[in-house]
Amino acid sequence: MTTFFQTIFTRYPIKTRRSLELLPGVVSWTLILSPIWGSFFIPYIMAYFILFFDVYWLYRSFSLTFTAFIASRKIAQAQNLDWLTKVDKLSHFYKVAHIVIIPNYTEGVHKLRLTLQALAEQTFPRKRIYVVLAMEQREKAAEEKASILIKEFKGVFGRIFATYHPDSPNEIRGKSSNQAYAARVADEELIKKKIITVDYTTVSSVDADSIFDKQYFAYLTYEFLKDPKRYNKFWQSATVYYNNFWRVPAPIRVISFFGSLWRTGVLVQKDRLISNSTYTLSFKLLKQIGFWDTDVIPEDYRIFFKAFFALKGNVWVDPIFLRTSMDAPMSSGYFKSLKNKYQQEQRWSWGASDDPLFIKWWLTIPGVPFVRKTVILYNVLLDHFLWPVNWFIITIGANIMPFVNPAFSRTTIGYNLPRLAGFILTLCLFAIVVMIVIDFRNNPKQAQSPMRKFLFPLEFVLLPVVGFFLTTLPAIFSHTQLMLGKRIEYKTTEKI
Repeated sequence: MTTFFQTIFTRYPIKTRRSLELLPGVVSWTLILSPIWGSFFIPYIMAYFILFFDVYWLYRSFSLTFTAFIASRKIAQAQNLDWLTKVDKLSHFYKVAHIVIIPNYTEGVHKLRLTLQALAEQTFPRKRIYVVLAMEQREKAAEEKASILIKEFKGVFGRIFATYHPDSPNEIRGKSSNQAYAARVADEELIKKKIITVDYTTVSSVDADSIFDKQYFAYLTYEFLKDPKRYNKFWQSATVYYNNFWRVPAPIRVISFFGSLWRTGVLVQKDRLISNSTYTLSFKLLKQIGFWDTDVIPEDYRIFFKAFFALKGNVWVDPIFLRTSMDAPMSSGYFKSLKNKYQQEQRWSWGASDDPLFIKWWLTIPGVPFVRKTVILYNVLLDHFLWPVNWFIITIGANIMPFVNPAFSRTTIGYNLPRLAGFILTLCLFAIVVMIVIDFRNNPKQAQSPMRKFLFPLEFVLLPVVGFFLTTLPAIFSHTQLMLGKRIEYKTTEKI
């Protein structure tokens, strides 16, 4: 079967690519408009679909609550362990080294300094941590920033140096192409010169605002050494938005709250866990698959799927039950911050642009276990395709049908549809209450005052409006751009 699809993709490369690029947008727009066209042609089926979707959303809400609770418990337990003592007992501990690549563009020295300080406070021996400041050559202040930071942290790590990624007409500007360049330089400077050994080296892709738990690299080293499949693994911690949680505008805080819980809960969801934002893999695996791709904006899912299909499905993401804290988007003003968040969500939702390639690999690469590759791809496609859809179905879907088709509203199901949907979605409020309790009990952030913490739940009244403008709308834009064959430009999210 894969041979058949390989022939199709080889014979019609442009048509197959464009057909798959149409898929996210077509599916999304079809479902978004379904309460309207469905009211005329299949009103009963549409009504039951909306109720089914609401029940599905209720399940997702309580599933997130449950997984976030379990993961938070595991994080609390991991924080109380002495990982350096545990790993010190393992053979080859003193061979392990960690390369940390920090791609950045226009981030201030202060922001990078905080990330480096968190690395300097690791319990793992700092002389075996090698830091690469992945600068962009086109940034005027790049050399000055790098010089300041290298001077400040000289002698702290095994080595700290900067790379300057040049623009290339064959590359897309962004994190992926930058860190691919930095990784190749690190390979030349550290591996090939035999300063460190590739068999015992990991590489971490680190956002410029990532604040690691002080035990991250000790914990990582323990997992790396005890795993016989270490060269087929990624490691992922819970990337949460706690650095500036109480300083960002309320709409961004609400979105960041759910984002942090989701990235915590996914740690215990096995094959739903895919590398995101800040993650680690063995340097040997990175070299084996040819480093990060340079023709892509969203790099985290791409690098996982690239490795997964290159190694015929023998790749996994293992959780690191610690939190890596990051910044939510924040600019110099309220509305500029909201714009910043919109652009970040637009860039994230542009991850759907990789779906055609993932589907192509699923169809054409032989020897990959069918069930596992299908489950992983299904979860990714479901999240991407429904990203612009969820808000419309659960917020206004049940109310649109009686308005569009008054005759249907006089039927039993038509009359009761808004009431049943409202009841189901009201039950989701109980899940949100539990989420708030989990969040307050298990994260280290502190409000400026007890009153701020007390008033925080009231901010969730903004959720319907915030969900549309800061989550749904940017995703619609990304899917539509992809459907029309257009591209978006990589924009660094401002975080002051």
